[in-house]
Amino acid sequence: MTLKVVGHEQGEWAVLRVCGEMDLVTSPAVRQHVHDAVAEGRRSLVLDLGEVRFCDSSGVGVLIAARRLMRSCQGRLRLILPAQGAVEGSHVNRVLAALGVRRLFEVYPDLDSATAEPTGTRPLSA
Repeated sequence: MTLKVVGHEQGEWAVLRVCGEMDLVTSPAVRQHVHDAVAEGRRSLVLDLGEVRFCDSSGVGVLIAARRLMRSCQGRLRLILPAQGAVEGSHVNRVLAALGVRRLFEVYPDLDSATAEPTGTRPLSA
């Protein structure tokens, strides 16, 4: 399976829409897009994982590294995982929860809520 990453901007947010499978072979592409956004001066980043159908430990590692990178530059990272019942997003959410790292991320159900929330406002727990 291939991975596709499409970037765009929404207000102050750089948005990376990730589609496909995040595994050992494809995860480095996501990491590179995150690094590119930071190199371009972006400090507010949303990773839209709504169309990620599979995520293994290397994909989770990329998400944790992205969180660390954004924190190191006083930036913000938010993840989009569709609401419960959405097949595509539920896999990533389950993987993060099973590994005990779900709580590390600000997770939103859609792009509008991820980019509209003021800084300091906590998203709803999943």
